[in-house]
Amino acid sequence: MTIAQGDSSKGIPAQRVNWLKLALIGLALSIISVVLSVVFIHVIRAHFTLPKNPLIGYLLVFAIILVLNLSFIPIPFVISVLIAAATAWNPLLVALAGSVGSCMGEMSGYYAGALGKKIAIPDDLSGYRRMKRWIDKYGFWAIAFISFQPLLPIEVAGIISGATRMPVRKFLPALILGKFPKYVILVYAGLGIIHFIPFLKL
Repeated sequence: MTIAQGDSSKGIPAQRVNWLKLALIGLALSIISVVLSVVFIHVIRAHFTLPKNPLIGYLLVFAIILVLNLSFIPIPFVISVLIAAATAWNPLLVALAGSVGSCMGEMSGYYAGALGKKIAIPDDLSGYRRMKRWIDKYGFWAIAFISFQPLLPIEVAGIISGATRMPVRKFLPALILGKFPKYVILVYAGLGIIHFIPFLKL
């Protein structure tokens, strides 16, 4: 099923959202994330000694996710790090540390937009107009939704927010509101898959 979106009055062609395609992409990302998680866990256990102090573990998760977000690493790598860490430490706290690190990393896009939208992002980038309409209309809640869903690039939303001068005190809480529950769901879903499928058990 597809849904047409566009603004014919401004000469903007209608865009269609293919929900089946998005669902298949999400499923593929999930499978890749779980497989990478298993690989990461085996590599870490074979070559590294995890810190006994959980606080150090959470700080490591925070730092790794922060660097991954600054580096625009694909989503499966971020999720796989979270799932791998959750096998050793409290999954809820791993999700919290990861979401805070991710939010700090997303600030790079925000400040890139604040320095100049024309420098940071072209107007014809896929999904740009749609997200700009959402952010102009819904503000805080648009950022929370975009950061919660796993497919639309939150980096673009961050650049738009910076370019439109959305206050940091509004942008950052919206990011956390979306990312924390998303990471909780992804972490527990990943752990469930690993323990449910026999050949993935560690």
